[in-house]
Amino acid sequence: MATTSSNSMMAKLRDFFFLKNTDYIEINDCTEIKDIASFENIQKKECAFDSRERGVQTIKLSQITGSVGRYQDFDEQFRFKSTVPSERFTSILEAMRNGTALPPVKLYQIKDEYYVLDGNHRVAAAKKLHHDEILATIIEFIPSSETLDNVLYKEMIDFCDRTGLPRSIKLTEVGQYQNLLEQIDEHYVYLRQKLFAEKQGVATIATEEKKGIASIAAGNKGLATTITEKKGISTPVSFEAAARDWYKTIYQPFCSIIKRGNIVAKFPNRTLADLYVYISVGHWKRKRPAQYGIGLGKLIPETMEEFRNEMTELDEVEYPEMKQGITVFVLMSVRAKHEYKIIEKLYELDEVVEVHAVHGDSDLLVKVRLSRDLLSSDAEVISNFVHEKMRQLNGVLSSKTLIPGLSRIKPV
Repeated sequence: MATTSSNSMMAKLRDFFFLKNTDYIEINDCTEIKDIASFENIQKKECAFDSRERGVQTIKLSQITGSVGRYQDFDEQFRFKSTVPSERFTSILEAMRNGTALPPVKLYQIKDEYYVLDGNHRVAAAKKLHHDEILATIIEFIPSSETLDNVLYKEMIDFCDRTGLPRSIKLTEVGQYQNLLEQIDEHYVYLRQKLFAEKQGVATIATEEKKGIASIAAGNKGLATTITEKKGISTPVSFEAAARDWYKTIYQPFCSIIKRGNIVAKFPNRTLADLYVYISVGHWKRKRPAQYGIGLGKLIPETMEEFRNEMTELDEVEYPEMKQGITVFVLMSVRAKHEYKIIEKLYELDEVVEVHAVHGDSDLLVKVRLSRDLLSSDAEVISNFVHEKMRQLNGVLSSKTLIPGLSRIKPV
């Protein structure tokens, strides 16, 4: 019977030969070995010298792309370039296989990529075992080179640091995060007023209290706290809590409605967050009238808090569709002997609900039902459909489109 010692020895031998064959790169004249990225090189390129501590986080291993000091020891897959892995690596690999808890690695971060300061062996072992994530203590270095990407990135992390929200709201236009901060600040005031009214039995907070809350947006939390204490107001609502509530009850439902309208596909270089800012700020802040032939107010209430109150009563599947139905009638003139074939072709179109052969100046009367999203006009959608789906049929001479104004339809 094998002893514990011999079992351990066999495991080490098995790991040794397995690692020897798989964990290093055989070097010859035809092999091009790429190092992992050097943190120092990236830091200089991005001018990333200002740092912020981010605490302990779970990081995807795929985002760890380099090392602070040992980038020449590993290839781009974080495998050892030497022929024989160290005993330390083998012991760490065995510990991970056995589920032994290991201390977090230490990583430097520049934008969305991470570089190992301490824990190269642990990262290499985790990657070898095909782990997805690793626990790490993060220090982030903020790029200062004035490229558009870096300016937007700095605005994003400042927004996230202020609000405590995840880095999922990504905008492509400089200065737009300020609009989101203003929305959150407005929501913060609303929640404070609501809680205060519930406690005191009044509908509003004094002007002095409002000024204190509004100063949060300027970063002057001390002033807000002083004024609040003077008035004897005590409330558990924080700016970060208001941001989380805004994200959950306003931002996410609004984005879901935008997705339903298939609007993002029309703007390949814009993000969902871009469209949220454009639509919500125009509707709630600037009171900009809709320019797309749709009653936006029928879908989205006039104020942000009215929208929140409506959405909190709905499940996600009940969110409204940001689409509008259009009914049109098309009169068509066609060549003789093509009439029946054209009728059949038209009837096959999903949007066509009725086709009639008529007598008079026109040969066919077609009833069509279309739908459009927020950023399309009735005229655009109708014109595209008529010209691409109807006028292209062989034998069609001309068409005339009629758009109903006021309609009254008797129930069948």
